[in-house]
Amino acid sequence: MRIPLLPWFFLTPFYYFSLFHIIVVSGQCPSDQQSLLLQLKNSLKFNPANSTKLVKWNSVSDYCSWEGVSCKGGCVTHLDLSSESIRGGLDNSSALFSLQYIENLNLAYNNFTTQIPSKFNKLASLSYLNLSNAGFAGQIPIEISQLTRLVILDLSILYFPGTPSLKLEHPNLNLLIGNLSKITELHLDGVNISAQGTQWCQAISSSLPNLRVLSLSTCSLSGPIHNSLLELQSLSEIRLESNNLSTPVPDFLSNFTNLTSLRLANSGLYGTFPNKIFQVPTLRIIDLIGNQELQGSLLDFPMNGALRSLLLARTNFSGLLPESIGHLKMLSRVDLSYCNFTGPIPKSMASLTQLVYVDMSANKFNGSVALLSMARNLTDINLSYNELEGQINSTHWENLTNLVNLNLGTNKLNGSIPLSLFSLPLLQKLQLPNNQFSGQLLEFANISSNLLDTLDLSSNNLEGPVPRSIFNLRRLKILTLSSNNFSGSFPLNSVLQLRNLSSLDLSYNSLLLSYNTNSSQSSFPQITTLKLASGKLTTFPDFLRSQSKLRILDLSQNQIHGEIPNWIWKLRSLNQLNLSFNSLVTLEGPLSNLTSNLSVLDLHSNQLQGQIPNFPSFATYLDYSRNNFSSSIPTNIGDFLVVTVFLSLSSNKIDGGIPESICNASYLQVLDLSNNSLGGSIPQCLTAISGSLVVLNLRRNGLSGFIPEGFPGQCSLKTLDFNENQLEGQFPKSLANCRELEVLNLGNNQITDTYPCLLKNISTLRVLVLRSNRFYRHIGCPNSTGNWPMLQIVDIAHNNFSGQIPGHCLKTWRAMMGNGDDTQSMINHLQFQVLKFSDVYYQDALTVTTKGLEMELIKILTVFTSIDISCNNFSGSIPEQVGELKALYGLNMSNNALTGTIPVALGNLRQLESLDLSNNSLSGSIPPKLTTLTFLSFLNLSHNQLVGSIPIGNQFSTFGPTSFEGNKGLCGVPLRVKCSSTSDSPDAASKVNNNNNKESGTGFDWQSIYTGLGFGVGAGVVAILLLLWEEGRNWMDDSIDKILLVILPMMGFSYRTRHEWDDDDGEEDSEDDSMYFTEDFDQDANESEDKEFQGPFCVFCSKLDMSRKSAIHNPNCTCHLSPPISSSSSSSSSLSS
Repeated sequence: MRIPLLPWFFLTPFYYFSLFHIIVVSGQCPSDQQSLLLQLKNSLKFNPANSTKLVKWNSVSDYCSWEGVSCKGGCVTHLDLSSESIRGGLDNSSALFSLQYIENLNLAYNNFTTQIPSKFNKLASLSYLNLSNAGFAGQIPIEISQLTRLVILDLSILYFPGTPSLKLEHPNLNLLIGNLSKITELHLDGVNISAQGTQWCQAISSSLPNLRVLSLSTCSLSGPIHNSLLELQSLSEIRLESNNLSTPVPDFLSNFTNLTSLRLANSGLYGTFPNKIFQVPTLRIIDLIGNQELQGSLLDFPMNGALRSLLLARTNFSGLLPESIGHLKMLSRVDLSYCNFTGPIPKSMASLTQLVYVDMSANKFNGSVALLSMARNLTDINLSYNELEGQINSTHWENLTNLVNLNLGTNKLNGSIPLSLFSLPLLQKLQLPNNQFSGQLLEFANISSNLLDTLDLSSNNLEGPVPRSIFNLRRLKILTLSSNNFSGSFPLNSVLQLRNLSSLDLSYNSLLLSYNTNSSQSSFPQITTLKLASGKLTTFPDFLRSQSKLRILDLSQNQIHGEIPNWIWKLRSLNQLNLSFNSLVTLEGPLSNLTSNLSVLDLHSNQLQGQIPNFPSFATYLDYSRNNFSSSIPTNIGDFLVVTVFLSLSSNKIDGGIPESICNASYLQVLDLSNNSLGGSIPQCLTAISGSLVVLNLRRNGLSGFIPEGFPGQCSLKTLDFNENQLEGQFPKSLANCRELEVLNLGNNQITDTYPCLLKNISTLRVLVLRSNRFYRHIGCPNSTGNWPMLQIVDIAHNNFSGQIPGHCLKTWRAMMGNGDDTQSMINHLQFQVLKFSDVYYQDALTVTTKGLEMELIKILTVFTSIDISCNNFSGSIPEQVGELKALYGLNMSNNALTGTIPVALGNLRQLESLDLSNNSLSGSIPPKLTTLTFLSFLNLSHNQLVGSIPIGNQFSTFGPTSFEGNKGLCGVPLRVKCSSTSDSPDAASKVNNNNNKESGTGFDWQSIYTGLGFGVGAGVVAILLLLWEEGRNWMDDSIDKILLVILPMMGFSYRTRHEWDDDDGEEDSEDDSMYFTEDFDQDANESEDKEFQGPFCVFCSKLDMSRKSAIHNPNCTCHLSPPISSSSSSSSSLSS
């Protein structure tokens, strides 16, 4: 069918008119825009005083010119109500959702405290939506996914545990962003997404192809980082901090050619960081802070690299910092703190002119301080806790006019402190503690306008008077000069000029502190921390009465005597009080109804007497030790220990029993009641509270009865000390529950039991003392290799242990086997940190017997090792495995029944200082290798059966005769008994031992047999000839006479020949007839020797006994049983074979 063209011709003008009308109408907005904005303002709850936008909206002015409002053609397209302190009033009925032309909406940094309204889908034109930190919480509505024009979406929040947060569950991340393909920036920081690595990576890469910024920090994401992200080639910023990724860093991150920012801090990363990521030429920011298991090193940086922020703090990066860091000309922020970098700080850093912030603290950098004077914008330098040395010159700092914070503490810096530091106009914090700065701190120019608020010069070697110009630093808040050699008088009234001062520490100098009581107390600045320890104070400074803000007061180690004033308990803000090491005697009364809020109270080492004072109700640390308190412990003590962590009443004169109410202290970690006169039994409940108790010390009291069972399954005890009481019964079996036990001291009691094998699985045990009890049977545990790798002190002396010493048991004590050179670098002592983030420690003490003396170790060094098994009934030989304990300092095996020889392997104990093997039945010679023990200062080998010559050299030349007495076969210095022949030498003895060893073998030493046979045959032939041939016999006697007449006078002896003997007129006593020569010597000494020498004795016809300095000769040469030989009668008779 044909359609006529004419009607369409007439309709054409009408069509264009209609189209024009539609376009014109669409370019206009409804007239309700202003009224909608005013309705929105009236519905919102905000504080007008904090508002800069809403408060100015009114009906008089043009709404398009209002603060936070932008329009196009009369339509509101941009609305910014950020930071308006809005507290609520936004729901689905809000007029906001009628402003349908809005393209850009910003409600960030408010406090709506509600869920995100679902009506946001009405704002279909939105391309930018920012609801960050607006106080919204709960599930993100699915309606957000309908805003398909969105380019930037920001729903991030600052998440704090325990506060409401946004979450993505239904919908999840995939549903939320599935239709938002135009998004280039996605910010969901703090939103709880809780997705696995593959899920969130694939959801983002498949839905957001144009993504440039991905920010998902603190979203409860897990790893791994999936390679599907490689599809996002426009990606330039990746922010995934504070998630639990627990994954290595993938190499493919270096393939993002547009990458400018990589932030992966605190995400549980591990493995080795790919070094080629540092080579990405566009990379500006890399933040890996807090990934403590992430390893890596810094190799060469590219020339003219774009890197501006290098943040690696608290990772395991190590190695040298390369000189190529100087290539990073744009570098402004460097944080390498708490890593393991070593070596010098590169000199090329001097060319980094854009530096603003440098923190390289807590590494092992050495050499001199880096010269950074060209970085004129530098505000912060922290090089503390390194090994830097040398001096710091004035020229280092003069150009750093923008420097705000300088921290060079805990290094090895020396020389004087440059005064130019005090001239830096913007410097606020100057911290140089724990160095070796010396000399006087000179007066510096009048700089009353200086901004310095913190000055810490503590723990150096500064001397002379404290410069008065310090008191011109009028903005000073913290002044710490402790632990130096400052001297002279220091009038505390000088502090009056520092009106802003809040913390003052002058402790441990040679200052003479004084205070003029004529000054007004109210004019003294309100200080919060005052430490005046070791300041020669004799009284309490009077200005303290008015210190209403004082929180910490330390007056320890002064000369304050008399009473503690009552007003000190009335300082309402006082939280920590240390009055230890003074001469205080009493407390001024009354002590009832005091309102003290003390948390830490230290009164130890005074002369306080009488009853134990009331305990502060909320104290966490109480130390009343080393005083003269003489009352009993209050029965209701537990009512005052509600939050107490540390309680020490040790070294007083406290009697009575331990009240059971002390078990109500459920937070107690350290309880020390040692060195008192407490009696009765140990409360049953006391071992039961060891779920929280870490140290329980009841040493040196009069406690009796049994050690209670009931140590809980979650026992936290590290130290248990019941030494020197009257406890009896068996070893508590439940003590095996204390898997963290380090020190166990049950010595000097009456406990009757076997070796405590039940503790074999406590791998943390360091000290085991069972001394002076009634333990019996063998030591070591059957069917177990032992499990005490950290054991360093063993004292089981004075018990009834028996059997052999198990060598396999000794090999499990690995702490005693360490290399001595290595352990020196790790010297520490056993201690327990009572309060975390504080310097309050409990130090273990121990009494040990070493070098023949009883010593009190007030600190137990972790390198001190000792074994004392003396005064038991051990038998058998000393195991060779002892020689593997190369870190051993003391070894005492005396007063047992040990046999065999002294192991040569003892010469391997190069750290040994004390060795006691006395009163055993050890035989053989003293190994010459023992002379190589150059640290040996005590040796006792007395009363054994040792033979041969005493080795000479090194420490052995310092030991007296008492170290070797009671060994009848020993000779040589320092004994008076001289060795008679080389047979007594150590070499000869070692040959004898070797021969014995060969004889004990299964084979035959034919060479020795043939040699012996040859000598035997030869001797037999000679003997027969001498018996049958009288002329030959006379010739031999004459020859011997001639030889002895030449040799013996040269040695100081007189000699009579056989013929002179025959011509003797017989006037001498018949007992003297048997002696051919004599010498004057100490007769008493010989008598004492000879009394021990009796029994069968056979000699040749002539015998030179060098040890007795006498010669025995009998021409008849008859052998029979001999009586005891004395120095006045040397019988020649012996038992012939």
